[in-house]
Amino acid sequence: TDDLFALLYILKQDRSQFDVKAITISANAWIDAGHGVDQLYDILYMMGRDDIAVGVGGDGGISEAGEIHPDVGGYLPLIDQGMSTVGGCRYRQAIPPGRRGGRLDTDTNGGLRRGFLPQGPRGYAPLRQPTGQQVMVDTVSAGPTTLLLFGTHTNAALLLMAHPHLRRNVERVYVLGGGVRVTGNLFTAYGANPFAEFNVFGDPFAAYQVLHSGVPVTLVPLDATNTIPVTEEYFAEFGRRWQTTPEARYCFQSLDQVLRRHRRPAPGLHGSTGYYMWDSFAAGVAFSSMRNGDANGANDFAELEYMNITVITSNKPYGVHDGSNPFFDGRATPKFGLKVGGVHSGHVQTGIRDSFCLVPGSNAGRCQDGYTKEVTGSEGVRVHVATSAKPNTVYNSAFDREFSKNFLEVLNLAKQAGRFNISTQFPYYREVLYKPDFINVSRGKPVIFDMDMSPGDFVSLIYLLKAPREVIDVKGVLVNGNGWANIASIDIVYDILHMMGRDDIPVGLGNTTAMGNPTLGCNNVYAIPLGSGGFIDSDTLYGLARLLPRSPRRYTPESTDDPEHRQPLAFEVWQSVRRQLCPGDKITLLTSGPLTNLANISLSDRDASSVIERIYVVGGLIKDGGHEKGNVFTVPSNRYAEFNMFLDPLAAKTVLESNLNITLIPLPAQRKAASFESVLEALEQTQQTPESKFVRQLFALLKELQSKEKLYHHVDIFLGEVL
Repeated sequence: TDDLFALLYILKQDRSQFDVKAITISANAWIDAGHGVDQLYDILYMMGRDDIAVGVGGDGGISEAGEIHPDVGGYLPLIDQGMSTVGGCRYRQAIPPGRRGGRLDTDTNGGLRRGFLPQGPRGYAPLRQPTGQQVMVDTVSAGPTTLLLFGTHTNAALLLMAHPHLRRNVERVYVLGGGVRVTGNLFTAYGANPFAEFNVFGDPFAAYQVLHSGVPVTLVPLDATNTIPVTEEYFAEFGRRWQTTPEARYCFQSLDQVLRRHRRPAPGLHGSTGYYMWDSFAAGVAFSSMRNGDANGANDFAELEYMNITVITSNKPYGVHDGSNPFFDGRATPKFGLKVGGVHSGHVQTGIRDSFCLVPGSNAGRCQDGYTKEVTGSEGVRVHVATSAKPNTVYNSAFDREFSKNFLEVLNLAKQAGRFNISTQFPYYREVLYKPDFINVSRGKPVIFDMDMSPGDFVSLIYLLKAPREVIDVKGVLVNGNGWANIASIDIVYDILHMMGRDDIPVGLGNTTAMGNPTLGCNNVYAIPLGSGGFIDSDTLYGLARLLPRSPRRYTPESTDDPEHRQPLAFEVWQSVRRQLCPGDKITLLTSGPLTNLANISLSDRDASSVIERIYVVGGLIKDGGHEKGNVFTVPSNRYAEFNMFLDPLAAKTVLESNLNITLIPLPAQRKAASFESVLEALEQTQQTPESKFVRQLFALLKELQSKEKLYHHVDIFLGEVL
């Protein structure tokens, strides 16, 4: 959320002094690429800045020999980057993927994004979206450029490593991140690493490369941002007087929804809310430094001093080979020509529960990966470091820091103000729920559809909703967050239901990890590509989600002020549907994704089998003596697994070994139905409806992508799911 505050503050600066040319997205940090890029396009549209280039992702790779190919997407930290976008979450697992302040809340901006931002003409499109590296190279090649790094450093490190000649065009890098003389902020991983800060921890080796690149660096670490909290009094003042522009209102409402989730009890108005002006303060420090001259000029908002800094990328003893460090392990020559026994050759933290990092009997671990450490001698680099926020010179003001007031003043400037929000863009638009009238209508079999939000799942949902209601009565939809789309794609489900006039159907939010796995991690789901043909496409429905009508219903986070008004969970929707059953009725479940939700239902509701008539499961591979192979194409060592089973094997085992009546639609049967040509031909011959046109457009796009680019060779598996 604070990235958005910083972005809007930046866009309000005088363009004659500071000209924003491009924005790239850190695809391995707090936001998922597909959701992030469309949100960014809409903010730029609101601010009248469709001229700004936006880059995200890319499908290039880094060879075993260390050759950096064009358009590496930055989905993975450099230490784990291979030749594809498939990989684990060594560092990113420290960021919660779901609700309660995790990526789900960031992807949706706490449910506010779709209720406020207008929708512009730009949006993600497969194979046409500019990549992060393409945008950075083009921008820096054009002339002297200043970089503001307010996320992980992967994109910038790739630029400087692959194009060393462009370093002379980078005048200075301003970095928000690190903690020099204070403890880190990895609240999910403090027990393993108490030193690191999220932005640097997301890719420590990349941060090291940026810091040691020879380009001048100004660092705004936790040391400084810890001194500029958002107080209760500041928040109240913001709400009372400082919302005269769309961007100011968006910032206030965004801050409000964050504090509703996270506000900590605090005595008096001056109590801290637990929220700090991280990115926005760093933006203020950067622009003040640029105005006044960074090297020697005074900064209006921060105290700065020079320090000798490095970034820790591995842990002592150096020169070990314990399987944690792909730069050295199993190699005769270290990757990127790194020094044998050097600072990068020690144990590299493998996750937030790395046993090497844990100290028995202590709450604080010993790993230092991502620590911006103050050192002496040639090991470090001279860096200009912000140490604290300057106090307000006006006594007894609601703004106790100089930047606090400046931030609100800039947001509320009439100059370069946002043009409109969604309600002023479409003044006749009303948020109306459409629910069918079932009076005197015979209702068919009660059905719950369980999906992981792949493209085929959305087509299946439309198909179910088109069935006669006296035959099939869709009672609920459950979504998995450990399948082909990130959990924030639940908003697309709401839009489909809205388009079909079925705003009466509840949608339940499922787990984000496989059964039996920690809530932080990416076991099994690592097999789904993060780039083309994977998450970035599923999260945008291959760029077509923006064509759907915008539902008044959307993901809504938990709030301490209104605990009842929130997104229901999958098990809660199950319980609600069960309570509403008529005597003698039983539920039919259709599942087209990992079986996590069904397994949780069967384990949490011991009497579930008494009201389940049958479960239809799309998934699995039944070998009949032929040469059938599985479809987990990203894991060549596993020739027989099918994705839905592979993504949560324990859940599949739990469901299949239960006493439930199950009909399995395995991979061989799906493949017989996976023909784009025949389906598209049939769609052309039928009467056109909005939903049939949408499905035809989706399948035609998938067919075209499959024929053009090998990264999409697998997309016909989504067509097979509809069976």
